[in-house]
Amino acid sequence: MKISVVRNVLEANESLAGQLRALFGERNILALNLMSSPGAGKTSLLEHTLTDLAGEFRMAVVEGDLQTDNDARRVAATGAQAVQINTEGGCHLSSSQIMEALKHLDLDGLDILFIENVGNLVCPASFDLGEDHKITLLSVTEGDDKPEKYPVMFNLSSAALINKSDLLSYVDFDLDRARNFILGVGKPGIEVFSLSCRTKEGLEGWYGWLRRERERKSRQARN
Repeated sequence: MKISVVRNVLEANESLAGQLRALFGERNILALNLMSSPGAGKTSLLEHTLTDLAGEFRMAVVEGDLQTDNDARRVAATGAQAVQINTEGGCHLSSSQIMEALKHLDLDGLDILFIENVGNLVCPASFDLGEDHKITLLSVTEGDDKPEKYPVMFNLSSAALINKSDLLSYVDFDLDRARNFILGVGKPGIEVFSLSCRTKEGLEGWYGWLRRERERKSRQARN
């Protein structure tokens, strides 16, 4: 019976995710699901991205947290649209929550929608949100073995960002070892970027990936 309940929950989520994917496709919106453990730097990454690429793309963010609207306020301060989802203890965002959040966003002319998922290295990967890509962030303060210990997150992600590279000389983190783990367990073709949201070193690699994926989405819409 428990297995049946879990299956029903996932099937209901996937049905709505299909509707979201169709909506994003019709409106030519690149939807990205950002996942990581708490404190890995998702919000800092978004602050830089929304500010630095404001002249190129119209962007919005759906923020997921257990409580508070702290991150949504940080995002909104960049001038981007932001809507907060408080899960009240839930460990991930669901497609029904995203569907509801979209009612509070102006989707006309939107180029990129970022979904900042709840900080958690397990549950978010199992729930399809209709996104074009899942993106996983890993902080060097977490340990270079995290991709090996939490492979599902990386197995489903199109890109992995290793953040806080400015701290590499202060922590026991082997960048090559982490990269090899990611490539070993990750989705075929996964791209790995090392960067620092504090110093902004390496962010251009991430921006380049965004530009390529935005262009690819546009080509799909034209065909």
